[in-house]
Amino acid sequence: MSIMRKRYSVPIAIAIALVIAPSLAGCFGGNPIQQLVQGATGGNVNLGGKSVPDGYPKTEVPLIQGDIISGISLGNKTDGLIFNVVVKVSSLDAANSIKGQLEGAGLTGQLNGATSTEGTTLVYTSDKWGVLVLVIADKDNGFVANYTVTAVSKTN
Repeated sequence: MSIMRKRYSVPIAIAIALVIAPSLAGCFGGNPIQQLVQGATGGNVNLGGKSVPDGYPKTEVPLIQGDIISGISLGNKTDGLIFNVVVKVSSLDAANSIKGQLEGAGLTGQLNGATSTEGTTLVYTSDKWGVLVLVIADKDNGFVANYTVTAVSKTN
C-alpha cells in the first residue's frame, strides 16, 4: 500500500464512523464513535471532544486561533499518528492566515486547491507531517478550518 493511500484511508474510516455513529448510538455503551473507529482500525483513538487532542504537534503544525469544534487523534508513535481538529474561523479569508502559519512553521505547500465561496483546500508537508486543511462553509458555525495531520511514514 502506498504512503498516500495509507494517509487517506484512515481519515475515510473516521469520516464514515462520524456519519453513521449517531444512528447507531443506542447499539453501543460508551462513546459509539470511538468504539466504531477503534473497531474499524484496530488502533488507539482519542475523541478529545472540543479540545485539541493530547500529543498534537502544536509548534510543528500550528492551528489558527478560534473555538475548537472537535478534536480527534488516532494511532500511536509506533504504528503512526493522525489528528483531526476542527476550528471555527471568521471567514474563508482565514485560509491566508493558515498558509502563513504553516509556512512560518517550515511546512511546504504542495497544493492550494481551487477556492470557491464555499471553501478551499490546502496541502502542506514537512519531513514529519502531512497536513490537509479544508476551510469550508459550515451551516452551524459559519466557516471552519478542518485540519487533518498525519505522521509521515518512515518506510515505503
